[in-house]
Amino acid sequence: MNNPITFKNINKLAIPATIAGIAEPLLSITDTAIVGNIDVDGIESLAAAGIVGSFLSMLIWVLGQTRSAISTIISQYVGAGRINDVKTLPAQAIFLNISLSIIILLSTIFIIDDIFRLLNASGKILDYCISYYSIRVWGFPLTLFTFAIMGIFRGLQNTFYPMLIAIVGALVNVFLDLAFVYGIEGFINPMYLEGAGWASLIAQAIMAILAFILLVTKTDISLKLVMPFHSELKRLVIMSLHLFVRAIALNTALILAVREATALGEQYIGAHTIAINIWLFSAFFIDGYSAAGNSISGRLLGEKNYNDLYVLTKKIMTYGLIVSITLMILGFIFYKPIGSIFSNDIPVLQTFYGIFFIVIIGLPINSFAFIFDGVFKGLGEMKYLRNTLLIATFLGFIPTLFITKYLNLGLSGIWIAFTVWMLIRGGALVVEFKRKFMPLRTGLQN
Repeated sequence: MNNPITFKNINKLAIPATIAGIAEPLLSITDTAIVGNIDVDGIESLAAAGIVGSFLSMLIWVLGQTRSAISTIISQYVGAGRINDVKTLPAQAIFLNISLSIIILLSTIFIIDDIFRLLNASGKILDYCISYYSIRVWGFPLTLFTFAIMGIFRGLQNTFYPMLIAIVGALVNVFLDLAFVYGIEGFINPMYLEGAGWASLIAQAIMAILAFILLVTKTDISLKLVMPFHSELKRLVIMSLHLFVRAIALNTALILAVREATALGEQYIGAHTIAINIWLFSAFFIDGYSAAGNSISGRLLGEKNYNDLYVLTKKIMTYGLIVSITLMILGFIFYKPIGSIFSNDIPVLQTFYGIFFIVIIGLPINSFAFIFDGVFKGLGEMKYLRNTLLIATFLGFIPTLFITKYLNLGLSGIWIAFTVWMLIRGGALVVEFKRKFMPLRTGLQN
């Protein structure tokens, strides 16, 4: 397959992937912006949206790793010219994944009070967490289903349809958020935080339906469950398990951060909620090139084309740095207006402005971690990704978090820990790529 590693070809995947990738964080960031400006219990609602959003993101990221495994295997078969040999695999993988998600969903319903108490939620914030989660949780299997289909398209070197799904979901969510949270006079009474939950759930359902229709009508891949199990299912499960453990380590850091921020007080968890949503939103801008690296690196590995793999990595790293530096500059230019989008509460905004510069400075560091993360997934190096996250979390993030807590650095300490975490993640992947894949080139290619 002749597909030179050019700016045009990379961005043909990266730009739609960037838009597609912001689907889930955009649902959360929309909730945050709208909920943070509620007149009734705005701080408590914002805090609850942040706590529930972090917990749901953990569940989605832990179980959503099948998307990367499906994408990796399909892209490698595309590169090897054997796509017809793997057509029955996606249905089997999605069936196992959704079944597991429903089991976990049902199990959390009975202990949700204890889960949010563990995250230091109490009083009115705890009540809001429970009511909001009881709505949002039903979108969990829908999101996993949508993500899996996006993974199939990515493996097929197509990020346009995932982008289309994401745009539809985001627009529906914004419209319904405004209608349900604030109400429409004469038609809908204001539902406040619960309205944001219903808006997200309906948007997730529409995205799942659209994803199904596009897969059935635009590809030859069927979601009909066919036996026996595909021979690649074992490799997919093993890769997913490595990513499962990795996602647990990743979310250990995110959940610990929420727990520590909640313990500091309402204004701190409110400020942290704004910061983490901006961090995730910016991450998915950079992650567009990560998705391109995921798709193309898997195909190049299937072709055994290590020269172009090297060229690909250099180019997407350069593009990712340009994006991250641009976001960093915009962050400093619009420092104050960005905060006011999410809240009108003065203590929350003052706390947020005190740590936002740390979030911004870390963006170029994040680009190394995110982009090499995508490349390594495409190459099937899930075990190394798992080990890197374990080291970064348990030998980097957690010690830094508690050292800064001992030094009474407050919310700043939490974001310093995030910076250390990303430095370790990115640095380890750069070193391993140079060690393992650069020597496989047959000649120098710049």
